[in-house]
Amino acid sequence: QVQLVESGGGLVQAGGSLRLSCAASGRTFSTYTMGWFRQAPGKEREFVAAIMGNPTDTYYLDSVKVRFTISRNNAKNTMYLQMNSLKPEDTAVYYCAARSSPAIVGLRRDSAYDYWGQGTQVTVSS
Repeated sequence: QVQLVESGGGLVQAGGSLRLSCAASGRTFSTYTMGWFRQAPGKEREFVAAIMGNPTDTYYLDSVKVRFTISRNNAKNTMYLQMNSLKPEDTAVYYCAARSSPAIVGLRRDSAYDYWGQGTQVTVSS
């Protein structure tokens, strides 16, 4: 069982930055594929980024690829999402998620993840 707790959300002006954190419980954090998803009002939850157990192996939604950076510190059981040049369309509840499978196939699908955090609100004003 893995418990995930997000933090770092808030209100920021367009062009600003935020760093989200996801703290995980458990002794096998380094073996989990970790992901960030977001859900805007009235929209489906969408994939934002994922990072494999090897922290150099990362994947992004095309629209955030040059603005967001996903990372992890396995010694601290924590994953991060550095978000720069934020836009109003980035406004959403951001969720972190963990999956025990190391497979690349499916990592952009929320149904592929086993554990979820409660979410943190990110609001970008224009």
